[in-house]
Amino acid sequence: MKKLKWLLIILASIALLMKFVAMPYMQEQTKKHSPEKVASYHKNNKDLKVTYSSPSKKGRVLFGELIPFNQVWRTGANEPTSFITETDIKIIDKNLPAGIYSLWTIPNKDHWDIIFNSEMPEWGVTILSGGKETTRNPEMDVVNVQVPVTNIPQTIEQFTIDFEEQNNLALSLSWDTTKVNIPIK
Repeated sequence: MKKLKWLLIILASIALLMKFVAMPYMQEQTKKHSPEKVASYHKNNKDLKVTYSSPSKKGRVLFGELIPFNQVWRTGANEPTSFITETDIKIIDKNLPAGIYSLWTIPNKDHWDIIFNSEMPEWGVTILSGGKETTRNPEMDVVNVQVPVTNIPQTIEQFTIDFEEQNNLALSLSWDTTKVNIPIK
């Protein structure tokens, strides 16, 4: 019985070290390569903010290889991308109530699925999968829309999320020679 007690104490200590020492260290190290960025929009009765980690291309083939087609991507690096809206908005024609959401995507060659999820997991992928499986719970999806891909002539080295306002407001995601615009109303 004493050996079992000591084994449990050791296991609990290891778990606490992982949670409070190893994970914060890993997060700090990965942010050196994929810095945290913020995009904000404060006009027309809309208060929107996106916080994401911005990885670099580094000569890699991104979409279809590093980021497989038809699989959920955490849309950036490190923690899932967060999308905050202070007011109710529409993503294309679907209602998105005011709140904090994680933003996930499913890239494809001609279109991307854009997913706003009501959960905000600590890390965007499972460590045991080597980063191949996301921590998204599909049951918590609030909005799921599809947008077309635009191929752009210049290469974008760092993954970038921004708000664009031409005729209408859109959340823009661009990386490499790929860009998608998500209409916001």
